[in-house]
Amino acid sequence: MARTRFPADAGLSTRMLVTVFLLGLLYVAFVAVLVALRVPWILVLLIAGGFLLVQYFFSDRIALAAMRGREVGPQQAPELHAIIDRLCALADMPKPRVAVAESDIPNAFATGRNPRAAVVCVTTGIMRRLDEPELEAVLAHELSHVAHRDVAVMTIASFLGILAGFVVRFGLYSGMGGGFRRRSDQDNSGQVILLVVLASALVYALSFLLTRALSRYRELSADRSAAILTGRPSTLAAALVKVSGEMSRIPTRDLRAAEPLNAFFFTPALARGFSLSSLFSTHPDLQRRLDQLARIEAELGRPA
Repeated sequence: MARTRFPADAGLSTRMLVTVFLLGLLYVAFVAVLVALRVPWILVLLIAGGFLLVQYFFSDRIALAAMRGREVGPQQAPELHAIIDRLCALADMPKPRVAVAESDIPNAFATGRNPRAAVVCVTTGIMRRLDEPELEAVLAHELSHVAHRDVAVMTIASFLGILAGFVVRFGLYSGMGGGFRRRSDQDNSGQVILLVVLASALVYALSFLLTRALSRYRELSADRSAAILTGRPSTLAAALVKVSGEMSRIPTRDLRAAEPLNAFFFTPALARGFSLSSLFSTHPDLQRRLDQLARIEAELGRPA
């Protein structure tokens, strides 16, 4: 990770390394299956590699565009810049770009491939609902993601899932176009497509579970780092409770529209009722986050 005053997290570094290693092994096995099945995998890799490059180098712009966020200067948002200036000085890290999204969803996120190319974005909804100490605690959480470079790792880790998902869609479209109906001694393309789709679906499921497990840990790590840097775990806990409670007031339509960005958010935007996001969450549950902050509060010598 970058050298800052955010506490080093050996557990996060180890998990990021192990996740990328396991996904690498899965990637090698996946390519071997494609080669064995005589699939034109070079074209697939080129397309998926293009997705990775775009996601890696333009993830900040993509996330901002998705949330309709805009970069703001110190004159446009003096209080927000003042908080981030103070936190960056405290953490001894480069100041990221600052953005605001016109959304009532109370949330914040950080993205970017490295600390110097990062952007921290807050919604108007969270600025309206939190007081300054609570907003500072949330921003410390987001800056921790930047300092630990876990956004870049999550982008790389998601590559295999993108590749497998693309192959699944390609195989299904080929099958619906008649691939599964071809049956001859010379051409077993239907069986090949079926095997590719099944292998790709398995790879996608495994990569999905690995990246979700890493995502949940990185949120706990960011909570811990923010609490230690600011010295006020209870303030971050108060912000978590307030934001989570206010999320239930947001229209379901707006929450569902924001769900694809949950991996970036301070707290997940979950629509009421069943969803894959609630089943395989990018974040640990609220009580687990609050319990961790209470332990840190006790370790710092203050009552929980």
